[in-house]
Amino acid sequence: MDDDAAERRCAAVDEAMNAWGDAVYRLAYARLRNRADAEDVMQTVFLRLLRRDEPFDDAGHEKAWLLRVAVNCCNDLHRSAWNRHRAAGEGVPEPIADDDGALRDIWEAVGSLPEPQRDAVHLRCGEGYEVDEIAEILGVKPATVRVRLHRARKALRAMLGGTHGHR
Repeated sequence: MDDDAAERRCAAVDEAMNAWGDAVYRLAYARLRNRADAEDVMQTVFLRLLRRDEPFDDAGHEKAWLLRVAVNCCNDLHRSAWNRHRAAGEGVPEPIADDDGALRDIWEAVGSLPEPQRDAVHLRCGEGYEVDEIAEILGVKPATVRVRLHRARKALRAMLGGTHGHR
C-alpha cells in the first residue's frame, strides 16, 4: 500500500473512531463491565477496520459493522483461556460515573441483567437501534430480540419496583 492510500485509510479510521468510538466502547463496556477490557475490544475493532478493504454502503452500515465486530470481540474475550483464569474480583463492574442518581440506578439494574438481555437493552435504549437492526448486530432472529427485551423489561420492573408497562 502506498503512502497516500495508508494516509487515507488512517484518516477514515480516525473519522470512524470520532463518529462511532463511543458507541463501540459503550457496547463493549455494557457486555464486559470492565473498562480495560472494553478499551482492548475497542482497539481491536478499529484495528480490524484499518485492515478492512471493502467499502461500506453508508454510515449506518459502518456503525452496524463496528458494533457487530465489537460483539464478536467480546465473545472471543469471554471464551479466552486468559479470561477464564482471571483472579476473582478482576471482572467486578466499576461504578457508573453519572450524577443523575435515577439514571445511574436504572443502568446499574440493566448491568445486572443476563448478558443477552443487557445487550438488547443497550442497543435499543442506549444506541437507538430497532429490533431488526439489533438482531442483525447480535446475529439472532428478531423474535429472539423481542423476547430478550420483554424479559429485560419484566426483570427491570421487578428490580426497580415499577408496575406499569413503561418503556
